[in-house]
Amino acid sequence: MGKHEFLTPKAIANRIKAKGLQKLRWYCQMCQKQCRDENGFKCHCMSESHQRQMLVFGQAPDRVVEGFSEEFLESFLTLIRRAHRHSRIAATVVYNEFIADRHHVHMNSTRWATLTEFVKFLGREGHCKVEDTPKGWFITYIDRDSEQAVKARLKRKRVKSDLAEDERQERMIARQIERAQQSMANTNGEDDDNADLDDIDGESGSEDEYADSENDNEEQEEDAKEANKATGKIAIALQRPAPGPKANPFDDKPNVKFGFEEEDEVGARGKEKEELAKKKGKDAAKAPETRRSALNELMKEEEKAKERSNRKDYWLCPGIVVKVMSKSMAEKGYYKQKGVVKRVIDKYVGEIEMLESKHVLRVDQDELETVIPQIGGLVRIVNGAYRGSNAKLLSVDTERFCAKVQVEKGLYDGKVLKAIEYEDICKAAQ
Repeated sequence: MGKHEFLTPKAIANRIKAKGLQKLRWYCQMCQKQCRDENGFKCHCMSESHQRQMLVFGQAPDRVVEGFSEEFLESFLTLIRRAHRHSRIAATVVYNEFIADRHHVHMNSTRWATLTEFVKFLGREGHCKVEDTPKGWFITYIDRDSEQAVKARLKRKRVKSDLAEDERQERMIARQIERAQQSMANTNGEDDDNADLDDIDGESGSEDEYADSENDNEEQEEDAKEANKATGKIAIALQRPAPGPKANPFDDKPNVKFGFEEEDEVGARGKEKEELAKKKGKDAAKAPETRRSALNELMKEEEKAKERSNRKDYWLCPGIVVKVMSKSMAEKGYYKQKGVVKRVIDKYVGEIEMLESKHVLRVDQDELETVIPQIGGLVRIVNGAYRGSNAKLLSVDTERFCAKVQVEKGLYDGKVLKAIEYEDICKAAQ
């Protein structure tokens, strides 16, 4: 049996030594070969295979380094996602678990020289929540996969509800239009009826004038008869009536109208005309009211539709002043401190520049809070129907946690919004 054959003690010892973690400075990433000492690494560098790999590296060094960097990042995130998905853990612990595999991509072959630079990169790109503590850097994996699934499910649900609401809104608008047309037709029919009643009143007035003229003629005839009776009064007095039944002296008298019945009829017709005029005036006043109510209902429906479409589960936007409410940042002095949002990453993470220290942090929106300025200050509407509009703060209701604002500029310039919640508005950076 030879000196270094497979089952010799020396070969077994060499395999045991090679199984463990060796020194990083004696590892060749291009050839993926680990050397146990400086002499072995020197001999490897002088070998022909290593020289060929170095020629390949010399043709495109940036591409090779970028490829190793992407492989290192993907493997590191896979380890965190698999082993520490929902836990806050030290970066050195995760790194030690990562390099336990002797075939891993070494950090000296990537674009990050130290673990600190790599951890800061994870925080900047939004892969993890990064915290610098006296005990070192701590990282928490941001589970984008489950968030994306939940967001996709919510989006599908929201699209379905929006389609149903659109159909319901169209039916509501059609009913409102039909109701308005019916009210317009009713008002026009009542106007025609009132015109017919006016014509009837005119005909009755002409009949009254004809009756009055007949009464005047009858009075003239009665005056003439009385004059004839006065001339023949003596002859009538000398004549004696013939024996027989007594006749009623008023039988051959014509029926004379004294005018009281006509006055009662005219008064009754006048009252009817007044009642019709009042009814007509009420109907004419009701017609614009019905039109206004239909218009108000349409405006309310449009407002609700805008609220549904613009109400999101994220509210961060550049140019607003927010307050950091993460107690984990109290040791650094950032707790309850204000900053300006400079950039928004993936809709939920904000890049905040602190007002006092001018430090730049990356904080999730769940650890931030909106800021309400003084009365008369400028605010940004960050959620709801008027999302993205600038407004002026008019008053604050501390009991109901809402405010009254007036929209400035844009499509809704001058519109006053009452009872808008604190979470929907935020102070705008000057």
